[in-house]
Amino acid sequence: MMDIIEFFFKIYFEILMSIYRTFNPAPLKSLHGEVAMVVGAGRGVGKELAIHLSKLGASVACVDIDIINCNLTAQHAYRASGVAKPYCCNITDKEDVARIALDIQDELGSVTMLFHCCGVPSPRLLLDDQPDPEEIIKVTVLSHFWLSEYILPQMKQAGKGHIVLLSSVAGLSVAATGVPTSTAQFAVQGFAESLRTKLRYTQSNNIAVTLVHIYPFIIGVEAASDIRFRIPSFFGTIPAVEAAKKIVDGVRRNYMEFSIPAYLLFMGHVLRILPKKASFMLRELLDTGVDFV
Repeated sequence: MMDIIEFFFKIYFEILMSIYRTFNPAPLKSLHGEVAMVVGAGRGVGKELAIHLSKLGASVACVDIDIINCNLTAQHAYRASGVAKPYCCNITDKEDVARIALDIQDELGSVTMLFHCCGVPSPRLLLDDQPDPEEIIKVTVLSHFWLSEYILPQMKQAGKGHIVLLSSVAGLSVAATGVPTSTAQFAVQGFAESLRTKLRYTQSNNIAVTLVHIYPFIIGVEAASDIRFRIPSFFGTIPAVEAAKKIVDGVRRNYMEFSIPAYLLFMGHVLRILPKKASFMLRELLDTGVDFV
C-alpha cells in the first residue's frame, strides 16, 4: 500500500513539474568541451546542426557518405569559431562505423553527443515511389545499433553522453504512402524507448536519449506545388537553420521527446486516444497531400 501511495505521489509531482516546465523551461546547458558526432551532416538539418553546434563551442565530427558535401559542412563549421572535421562513412556498414568511431576518438576525443539525422523522409520521398525497403531499414534502423555499439562505450568512458535521434512524425502514427518508411520511423521511436530503458537499468543515468519528431516539410523550403496545404497557417515550412536551432535548444534542455512544431507531438498522442474512425476523420481534416500522422 505504501508503494502504491508513493507511486501516485511521484506521478502527481511529475505532472506538476511538466506543467511548470511548460511555462518556465529548464535552463540551456553549455556545450563547451563536448565532442558532437553529427551523422548526415552533408546537407539539410544535419548540416545546420553541425554549424550551430560549432558556434556553441562543441568539437564537431561531420559524418556523411557524401564526402564532398561533408567537407563543405566541416569548413562552414570550422569558420563558425569551432573545431570541425569531416569523416566519410557508410553507416549501414558495421565495420565502417567501427573505423570512424575510432578515428573520431583519436582525433577529437571521446564522443559525448551523437546526432543521427539520416533516414528522415523528405516530402518528395513520401510522394514518389518508395525505394528499396531493405535499404530504408538499414539506413534508418540498423545504423542506430552499429552507432550505439561503438559510441556508447566512449560516452561511458567520458562519464557523460547525449544521443539524439531524429524521426519523421510518421513515427507518431502512419503515413498514407510508403509502408517501409512508416515502419522504419516507428522502429526509431521503439529504439529510443528501448535504449533509454536499457541505460536506466544499467545505471547509466549520465547518458541522455532525446527523440525529435520532425514534420516532413519542416526542413524543405522547396515544397512541391503538388503538396496540398489545407490549413497553410497551421503547417507550412521553416528553413533548416531554424529547425536546427530548435533541435539544439531542446537537447540543451534535456527534453526526452519533442516535435517540431511542438504541437505535433501532442496531436500524435491525441490521435492514439481517439477512436479509429475519429482519428481518420481528423487526418482527413488536416490532409496536406501527405498523411503525416
